[in-house]
Amino acid sequence: MGLFCSMNIEELYQAFKKSNGISIDSRKIDANQFFFAIKGENFDGNQYAVSALEKGASLAVIDQPKFYIDERTVLVENSLKTLQDLANHHRKQFKIPVIALTGSNGKTTTKELIAAVLSKKYKTVATKGNLNNHLGVPLTLLGIDKTTEVAIIEMGANHQGEIDLLCKITEPNYGLITNFGKAHLEGFGGEKGVIKGKSELYDFIIREKGLLFVNADDPIQMKKTKGTKRFLFSKKDENADLKISLHQKNPSLALSFGETKILSQLIGEYNFYNIATAVSIGKIFKVPNLDIAAAIEAYRPQNNRSQIIEKNSNRIILDAYNANPSSMKVALDNFSDLPSNQKVIILGDMFEVGSKSMIEHQKIADRVAEINPKTAILVGEYFYQALTDRITITKFKTLDQAKEYLKQNPIDSSEILIKGSRGMTMEKIVDVL
Repeated sequence: MGLFCSMNIEELYQAFKKSNGISIDSRKIDANQFFFAIKGENFDGNQYAVSALEKGASLAVIDQPKFYIDERTVLVENSLKTLQDLANHHRKQFKIPVIALTGSNGKTTTKELIAAVLSKKYKTVATKGNLNNHLGVPLTLLGIDKTTEVAIIEMGANHQGEIDLLCKITEPNYGLITNFGKAHLEGFGGEKGVIKGKSELYDFIIREKGLLFVNADDPIQMKKTKGTKRFLFSKKDENADLKISLHQKNPSLALSFGETKILSQLIGEYNFYNIATAVSIGKIFKVPNLDIAAAIEAYRPQNNRSQIIEKNSNRIILDAYNANPSSMKVALDNFSDLPSNQKVIILGDMFEVGSKSMIEHQKIADRVAEINPKTAILVGEYFYQALTDRITITKFKTLDQAKEYLKQNPIDSSEILIKGSRGMTMEKIVDVL
């Protein structure tokens, strides 16, 4: 094959079709896979090309000449860009519905609900976990095969232009934004920047004359999509394309649309619109109503996302996958509504909030004080600086300090909310409860 300094995407694609897929991790390579050498902040995948080939990779795509090995090496200008171009080329081969979604909160839960609903009728490919960035999106697209009938692509971003790039790679023909919240404020440059950045998905779908799924109860979404091809769902508006009603918040959400009832295993009113989105997409894709309901009722959240854990005498709501000011507030509001009078709140710092970090952490601390739980524990550099005069609120700089305190002061017979940003690893608190 030689040193393919100028190997074009079509040639690479023809070779890819004979492979067993793509890997960017030399430790997890399978026989006859392509290895793409990707650079990270603390590593250079080019250094692992030899290892990948030794473990059975059929091809290693590199972007540094000094790591050229033999005819199994393809040298390109930029490995990441080549991976993205290959994924886009692959996507173009399929005339299937591709649904893209983004938003500040609820993306992964919504994606999993949509996948559960559509899988009742179609062979689906959906983003695994939260592989929703410039690497995860192309890898998901490259998992589409000739049996795939619909693809669901989650898109995450923390800067302007990222959603636009992911849309150009994915070329979706259906799209939705879960919400606009206070997430990644630092990277987006404030709340207006969040709206502008997330709306890049709307802009792409509108240009492509695709269909948008829009929460009619969200004035920003309504304004952004006015005059477009859209499917509206609502809790309030009888004239929306789908009217969906909330009947019960606790212990889990119960909803209905038309004559069809849904008793979900999801907690928190913030999940109402995530479910409504999945129902809307099910309706457009002609999934029978009872199958839509069954799919949603069977869905159980995983990976620290609104998980319910019964441990000893406590009931724990573990929502520690991530946090921002918007998701933290709705989680606290929902927790406040629970009937229990034995409430415990354990929160970790929120990351990527930018210049308003201290203000936003103080607001959350104030909300905790309003709820007045039996006990509250705030963990992290920002929460430690928050002002509060409640003797029931204890603050720690580190998670280890909080864990040690809980060992000495055990909690029992309580309803416990645990939430914080991913980097805080608040799920480790469960070990000492």
